[in-house]
Amino acid sequence: MAGGRSAAIVTPSYAGDFDRCRLLCESMDRFVTGYDRHYLLVAGHDVRRFRALESERRVVVDERDLLPPWLHAVRDPTVLFKRHIWLSTRLAPLRGWHVQQLRRIAFAEKAEQEVLVYCDSDVVFLKPFDCSTFWQGEQVRLYRRDGGMNALVDLGHRQWSANAGQALGLPAGQKTEHDYITTLISWRRDSVVSMLRHIETLHGKPWIRAVAADRRFSECILYGRYVDEVLAGSGHFHDDRALCHVLWFGRELDTGGLEDLVAEMKSYQVAIGIQSFIETDLEPLRRMIG
Repeated sequence: MAGGRSAAIVTPSYAGDFDRCRLLCESMDRFVTGYDRHYLLVAGHDVRRFRALESERRVVVDERDLLPPWLHAVRDPTVLFKRHIWLSTRLAPLRGWHVQQLRRIAFAEKAEQEVLVYCDSDVVFLKPFDCSTFWQGEQVRLYRRDGGMNALVDLGHRQWSANAGQALGLPAGQKTEHDYITTLISWRRDSVVSMLRHIETLHGKPWIRAVAADRRFSECILYGRYVDEVLAGSGHFHDDRALCHVLWFGRELDTGGLEDLVAEMKSYQVAIGIQSFIETDLEPLRRMIG
């Protein structure tokens, strides 16, 4: 990267998304430059399967090397043991999507790179992309859509934001209308680590217990509010362009639907994301990446 700056691409995933994650890896190998390593963050019970995706630049990270030993993944009897739930005596039971967020945050303390680029495993790159895009001089890009909260179908975003404010010790009446949530985003590693120390000093306990005390949290909003309202934006510049065109809701996509989705991409967008619960034939996507 320019100026010797370093970046890692970080992808939390799980067995149900393995085929999509493999396609992400193929598309990254085809189109993405400017990063040192691609890290796949998975639960201990998924490590063996994801080892098949490792390469010289791609590494599987066991969540047990990131999260505290008192947090245990067990088969969930409420769904006939088809999925896992994470149990402890210190937090309410956590679902997989909660733990994926915690892995993202925790990884900063293990990382060596200066910038962490978070990319979900249901993303596929369709154009060349250089991670140096995330730098402007000494500043790192922070995705922020000003006033974006007002344009959202409320799935809990305001509560996620309120809980982020509580974790960060912001005044109770201090709110934000900004939206920080998307995929293919960048965080400064040193800012994440300083955020964790800030939370621990404020609450007098490990950061994970403060952040996940209420399960209605968002790692993107937590980091965004920390940067903007605690650091006053230091070390960052704002950009409201979502680099990945994401289909958040919808029905199964056929080839025509995929082509329509790709046609909707903005000129600056380099990837598409199709939420894992939307059934999609991956072969047309594989053909698109050549």
